[in-house]
Amino acid sequence: MRQAFCDGLLRQQSREDFVFLTGDLGYRALEPLQEVMGARFINAGVAEQNMISVAAGLARQGLRPWVYSIAPFVFARPFEQIRNDICLHRLPVVLVGNGGGYGYGVMGSTHHALEDYGVLLTLSDMEVFIPSFDNDLTDLIPQLFDSDRPSYLRLGLGEQPSSCSPPGFSPWRKLVAGTAGTLIVVGPLAGSVWGACLNLPEAECPNLWCLSQLPLPVFPDELRNDLAYSQRLVVAEEHVAQGSAGHAIAMKLLQSQIIPPNFRHVTALGYPSGRYGSQKFHRQECGLDAASLIAGFHGGCPI
Repeated sequence: MRQAFCDGLLRQQSREDFVFLTGDLGYRALEPLQEVMGARFINAGVAEQNMISVAAGLARQGLRPWVYSIAPFVFARPFEQIRNDICLHRLPVVLVGNGGGYGYGVMGSTHHALEDYGVLLTLSDMEVFIPSFDNDLTDLIPQLFDSDRPSYLRLGLGEQPSSCSPPGFSPWRKLVAGTAGTLIVVGPLAGSVWGACLNLPEAECPNLWCLSQLPLPVFPDELRNDLAYSQRLVVAEEHVAQGSAGHAIAMKLLQSQIIPPNFRHVTALGYPSGRYGSQKFHRQECGLDAASLIAGFHGGCPI
């Protein structure tokens, strides 16, 4: 998604209030933005805490700063500054974390962001966006410029099927209609599952929904109906269970008195084998790959 992200920001570069800060990252992706923005493109170096405080100061002066780094470096290392300098003052700073979940693969746990949005959503006024597809950024970037709240944008690998055109960005989107149950997938993980659903018979295919915004938006009527009639519900996300979208969905279901007979929450489990590998390897270890998720709806995996 980095290319789509850069393209989207290039369309905003004429805004005089736009300032972009990077923690010495973005090589071979953000150079076009650097070229057109000149002094408004700031390489803060490997000094993330300072970068966040500078961004807060810029926002305090009426500017619209965007802060970019690898996801764990933009939420975990400077967490105190995000809390104290940005959120306690409700400043409209956009934090951009690239490679959410296991996105940085073999670079290991220090580069993985498995608890990012759960941690950030404990802070006041924070909103989180987890785009599912590259073209989501066309709609999201102008929306983030208009927000008056702190925001976290989690970028991943867009995996939409080549034969499909996803609907425009929305917090909830239904991608596939089926009769085998309901599968809610958070963020770009939805693309690979969508592809796996395309050739399934309707009786083995779930209703596939993707969720791309937190705190949890109101359930649309169609999703509420799907949940009310589904005998199976699976929620899948490349994030640990604590602080997850799945926990928020379970709470909402209880409050709404919608109780699917079979519920399963598939999450990032860390490193079950004790080994590091590609993002695909880690997803498979956790049962987050498309084959494992789909198998649960036609007898291949117990719910």
